[in-house]
Amino acid sequence: MQVITSHINSDFDSLASMIAAKKLYPEARLVFPGSLEDNLRFLLKMPKYQVEHVKIRDIPLEKIDLLVLVDTKLADRIGKFSQILKRPHLQIHIYDHHPSHAKDIHGNLEVIKPYGSTATIFTELLQKKNIPISPQEATLIALGIYEDTGLLTFASTTPEDLQAAAFLLSQGANLNVISDLIDRSLTSEQISLLNLLLQSLEKHTINGIEVLISSASVDRYIGEVAVLAHKIRDMESANVLFMLVQMENRIHLVARSRIPEVDVGDITHFFGGGGHHHAASATIRDEPLVQFKESLLEVLHNRIKPALTAKDIMSSPIKSIVQTLTIDEGKKKINRYNVNTMPVLDQQGKLSGLITRQTIDKAIQHGMKESLVKDFMQSDLITINEETGIDRIREYIIESNQRFLPVIQKDHLIGAITKTDLLRALHDYMEQLSPFKPVFDSITDNKSKNVARLLQERLPEKYLSILQTAGQIADELGISAYVVGGFVRDLLLRLDNLDIDLVIEGNGILFAEYLAHKVQGRLKAHRRFGTAVVIFPNGFKIDIATARTEYYEKPVALPLIELSSLKHDLYRRDFTINTLAIRLNTPKFGRLIDFFGGKRDLKDKKIRVLHSLSFIEDPTRVFRAIRFEQRYGFKIGKNTLGLLNNTVKMDLLTKLQGYRFFTELYLILLEEDPIKAIKRMGELNLLKFIHPRIHGNDQSYRLLLEIKKIINWYHLLYFEEPIKSWFLDFVGLTDQLTSEEFHDICRKFKISQRYLPGLMQVKIKHQTILKDLAFHRQAKPSRIYRILHPFSMETLLYTMAKSPSEESKKKISHYLTTLRPTKIFLTGKNLKSMGYQPGPIFKKIQETLLEAKLDGEVKTKQDEVNYVIQKFTRQSSPKLKS
Repeated sequence: MQVITSHINSDFDSLASMIAAKKLYPEARLVFPGSLEDNLRFLLKMPKYQVEHVKIRDIPLEKIDLLVLVDTKLADRIGKFSQILKRPHLQIHIYDHHPSHAKDIHGNLEVIKPYGSTATIFTELLQKKNIPISPQEATLIALGIYEDTGLLTFASTTPEDLQAAAFLLSQGANLNVISDLIDRSLTSEQISLLNLLLQSLEKHTINGIEVLISSASVDRYIGEVAVLAHKIRDMESANVLFMLVQMENRIHLVARSRIPEVDVGDITHFFGGGGHHHAASATIRDEPLVQFKESLLEVLHNRIKPALTAKDIMSSPIKSIVQTLTIDEGKKKINRYNVNTMPVLDQQGKLSGLITRQTIDKAIQHGMKESLVKDFMQSDLITINEETGIDRIREYIIESNQRFLPVIQKDHLIGAITKTDLLRALHDYMEQLSPFKPVFDSITDNKSKNVARLLQERLPEKYLSILQTAGQIADELGISAYVVGGFVRDLLLRLDNLDIDLVIEGNGILFAEYLAHKVQGRLKAHRRFGTAVVIFPNGFKIDIATARTEYYEKPVALPLIELSSLKHDLYRRDFTINTLAIRLNTPKFGRLIDFFGGKRDLKDKKIRVLHSLSFIEDPTRVFRAIRFEQRYGFKIGKNTLGLLNNTVKMDLLTKLQGYRFFTELYLILLEEDPIKAIKRMGELNLLKFIHPRIHGNDQSYRLLLEIKKIINWYHLLYFEEPIKSWFLDFVGLTDQLTSEEFHDICRKFKISQRYLPGLMQVKIKHQTILKDLAFHRQAKPSRIYRILHPFSMETLLYTMAKSPSEESKKKISHYLTTLRPTKIFLTGKNLKSMGYQPGPIFKKIQETLLEAKLDGEVKTKQDEVNYVIQKFTRQSSPKLKS
């Protein structure tokens, strides 16, 4: 005998799966193992939807040779059928969508898939086997999918559930019937019970997670209480809810969870129930409600893992000072690292206390700068370990008023958590828990702080694989790896950028060695600085750096570098939009790290520095602010603009080394449209730092616009020869300078000898070209060729931009498009075969022949042969005929 059954308290998914299973096992009988949910009982009484089934008491258990279990695989949920599970020769086939459990039944055939409903599994099978189903069957099977997925809205809903629902609708499933059965109005008894449950609602914070517990007792049975859990969850925007309803001698526990940290299926199983990670239930017999609630809370404290631990939010490594330093030396250290609190270590490297900026300042004020740090440090302090939960951290920082919590492992300081770290972690976590998730994953509304999906969408597969490999290597080495900077910024802006920079919290060189070996690439390491470049077999490069911090001993100076944490590494960057990072380690791959509000500034389209001394420490950031502002159509923030203007007034840019200044100017000139940035430099009074005689005015901007037009014209004609368009923009920007002044600033900027001759040619020779063209107005094409051919493409294009004469522009254009590409057919080999002896005359023949071709005197190869024979005698030293 074949039997198809499900779990006790069978629901619509049970029925749907049993009906679908019957299509695969036509000889089997449908048997419910126990009680049914009220909605299912109501459905089975409807004449149109009566389903032929057998009561369990009418089934001789000893005659069953095939038991088909649907929507369950737990022995304690199949009633009397559990009695035959160990019988020899019994075949068991299992179809289920619930997660695995240690007490699962194992069958001869198991089809387990993590879909939103078991009915989806059967729908897939029916489709693959092309088994026809009637509209009535399609409605009942779809009913199971819609119920278990909350009308396809639960977080557990998968693409396969949607596809299955679509297929069933195409087979005639009736949505009106489904809607009526699932969305039935509450009865008066249910409404009264809902009010009791709302009045008793308690909020508990367990390991950093808010859990709602609602309980009520009624003296009569009320059906369909699970629907009330959904009502309460939605009304209270709850992420975790446990609803307890005592009816007669039973407590009905209904649990719902929206977050991965709380697996309600696991918790209810402890009480003999079961279900999914996100939805589960249990029935508890003969236990007082108050006592059971205490038991539940105890289980919750044991089973709910901390949402966040110190390891998740701490900064590491942490800068420290030794207790034998003087207060004055401590002042220098605390200023160098720009922090308010520093841990103090004893001679053995163990934590002995904390010292704050305020304490040091007061000690100095009282004339005690030569006293030792240990005499003023706070030694009575709280420490935590990596596993300390966020609840305890919050208690220590807020209630105990210790704003800096050292994290200790085996008596050694491994990190610290500040009040800012805590607030940011709580803010990010609450955003993730928000039940009102954004529909579109965009920079303006993505709250998830995880961009793994965006990486998959935007990156070619081979580059995504590189990042995943990097994360796996970091896992193996026990370190943290992040992709940082412009790559992350442009990813969030949906712009292409494959310039990948990795920052490693740990040994960056060791990581780079492992990565190079893994991808069979080459490694260039700079061990002194903790940086490396991994070069892939195809030439692709990734820059890798150990997390570091920097400090400036004086304005404009180059920074001094020390190893540090990711947070400090990002803090040394120029603008908030460039401080974003993405974690690559496998457990948290794709998690966006935003310490300084960079994501908000991307949304608001702002360029903002991280601190008030940013431009003073590194004035080159002034140019980068303008470059990013104009590239992305952003605005420099009000405060940042004020700091920029102060830097200009202080003339700090005059102290910049020339090559540093020019590097930033060069990057501006390489932008797609540098004119906007140059105009902005003029508005902010920055052009004078290039040279005092350079002022942004209408005439200079008109020249730059003409240069842009000429460059666009050149590219539209698809010339193969690449050009250095920045040559034109740089010479155009400095057009007001004499040749001597231009040469001087080139030397000041330490422009490479590789570029200097070409730049000087553009600056000086365009005037000569224009004079020659004006003088030879009626010249033949060959003459135009001789005038223009010696000069670089950049010089010719700049000459076009500078020319006040359309006639001269047309001549240069004609040269570039027609004359310059002209080639003769005859080669040296041809000339030799014609009887001419190799030597200097070959060059003379070819030059003469080219002029003839340019002037239209010859066209074909035969024309060229005839022309040469006519003009040159074939002698041992042929000469041009007179």
